[in-house]
Amino acid sequence: MPDALAPDSLGLTIDLALAGLTVGSAAALSGIGLVVCHRATGVLNLAQGAQAMLVAYLLRDLVVVRNWPVWPAVACCLLLVAPALGVVLDALVYRPLQRRGAGPAETMVAGIGVFVLLIGVVVLVWGSAPLGGAPSPFGGDPIELPGGHSLRPDTVAQLTAILVLALTVAAVTRFTRFGLHLRAVVDDRRLARLAGVDADRVSAAGWAFGSFTAGLVGVALAPYLLLDPYGLPLLVMETMAVAVAARLRSIPVAVAVGLGLGIAQAELTRLRPSGQLLPLVQAVQANLFVVALLATALLAGSRIAGERRDRTPLVARRTPGGGRAARAVCLVLLLLPLGFRGNDLRSALLVPALALVLLSVVVVTGYGGQISLGQAGYAGLGALGTALLMSGRIPGVPALPAAPALLFAVLVTAPLGLLTGWPAIRRRGLALALVTFAVGTAMSRFVFQQPYATTGLTLDRPAFLAGDRAYYLAELLLLGLGLVVVHGLHRGRLGRALTAMRDHEPGAVAAGVDVPGLKLFAFVVGAALAALGGGLMGMAGRAFDAASFDPVRGLLWFAAVVVAGADSALGAVLAAALLIGLDAGTVAGVSAVAVGFLAAAIGRLPGGLAGVVARLPLRRPPEPPSPPPPLPPGRLSPAGLRARTLIAARRGGPSREAAP
Repeated sequence: MPDALAPDSLGLTIDLALAGLTVGSAAALSGIGLVVCHRATGVLNLAQGAQAMLVAYLLRDLVVVRNWPVWPAVACCLLLVAPALGVVLDALVYRPLQRRGAGPAETMVAGIGVFVLLIGVVVLVWGSAPLGGAPSPFGGDPIELPGGHSLRPDTVAQLTAILVLALTVAAVTRFTRFGLHLRAVVDDRRLARLAGVDADRVSAAGWAFGSFTAGLVGVALAPYLLLDPYGLPLLVMETMAVAVAARLRSIPVAVAVGLGLGIAQAELTRLRPSGQLLPLVQAVQANLFVVALLATALLAGSRIAGERRDRTPLVARRTPGGGRAARAVCLVLLLLPLGFRGNDLRSALLVPALALVLLSVVVVTGYGGQISLGQAGYAGLGALGTALLMSGRIPGVPALPAAPALLFAVLVTAPLGLLTGWPAIRRRGLALALVTFAVGTAMSRFVFQQPYATTGLTLDRPAFLAGDRAYYLAELLLLGLGLVVVHGLHRGRLGRALTAMRDHEPGAVAAGVDVPGLKLFAFVVGAALAALGGGLMGMAGRAFDAASFDPVRGLLWFAAVVVAGADSALGAVLAAALLIGLDAGTVAGVSAVAVGFLAAAIGRLPGGLAGVVARLPLRRPPEPPSPPPPLPPGRLSPAGLRARTLIAARRGGPSREAAP
């Protein structure tokens, strides 16, 4: 019997491997684009997922809505729009950063800003509802292979594109003058300029190629998915695991890892364990690239190509008097909703809750200098934990009222901040950002989106806060307590230690600061604040909504805090009010466009809006110079007294009597 089943088992393995090549080849294309773009520019293109989404939406619009033929629409999107988008981003976003000598943190914020900006543009133009019917350039019947197996034509096209692109990049890099210039720019950009190399042209070509491959990935994946302005960019971002595994250097490694992960994800569908392990195994099967991103980011450590330690440039010096104006504006914005009613008041309920989540970013990034892109995950844990405790879903714990459930959820989530705090001990900048993003994405995919964790939940407000106005007042009270706590972290010995760690970590270590313990402390406090804000958000809507804590929203929140002032607690409140107010008062997507535009312009606005305010000249009326006070006569020697008397007599002025 086993011998009879062996051919069928082998045939199924081959069929699954061929099916996995479709996703694997798209991931390999993404890896090629990321590696080439990084080798030409020194920047990891965090906006690649949004670029892929924009090209996919445009292709669908041209073919389905405007009735273009498929191939002219594909040529327009891939050969004109995508490369032009890359050149524009290089000229307007990244080149000012390079000329100013900006560090990796600012460059990464600019990439996140481009990501958020493109998502906002897509939401404004095409809406946030998922769209189907994306065309496939390679339709037709499957290609028959020996042994009764078949391969989709688009998979063959993607594999051909991988081969052509890899060979072309290798040939251009090794055997052309442009390749020589490319290697020179990668080795030392300033030295290459001194040698007469046009580094800007090399960077523009790198961004054009990276944007072209991003569009190719979007065109390849769109026919298999519903176009979603949040889902497709996140899916492409997960394929960064391919480039990270290749250390952002080796194209063959990126291709091998991409194809291998695609095949492995397809082969895992054969596993069907019984019992409680089935949901977990199915989650791993569907999100293998998330697991790979987390693993590669942890294993890569700080050895990612181009990563270097530098001072965090995301904060600006404070302006005297600016704090009073910010406090007045925040007070007005927070008290204004007390006069609202109906839907306006219900929308305003999210402002204090989101402000607490953004305060967690201020503590971790603004005060501690540790870039964390996973705070949305801790906010979701706070909301989900509150719902589980209220529903009695925790074994051995009875169903709790709303207030104790929220408190326990915060206390349980706070230590989980070590999930991102522990990797932060030996990581910084891009390496840490990838780890925290992977952790937040894993929380979303393996917890928030799984039916075993989110079905049958009860999430409501306390009975004495059932009314929207009463609940809003309670939120204001908790926000005030959060502001007091955050303000206390920035004062005294603890505040000085956090500032020293943020500004210069090696110097802080030399001064005796317990940097590892301080990092863990910042992440634990940040997780507690995010959990409190997330729990309040869930209670405001009386339901747990996984979409509210999507990792893409976490990127938007991080960019908003940086734009408002990374180390400003009041800036976090202003950012929350603007994010909620813009979308509630206009249309969805406006806040993403505004925040994304300002974050992408970080090269021209260093320090965000707080930096702009800090650089404004202070206009104060000039004070008249005060005359120097006369010296006491007793301080002069007798000879000095006689000389002063003689000088006064010659000038015709009164003479002073000598002191006894």
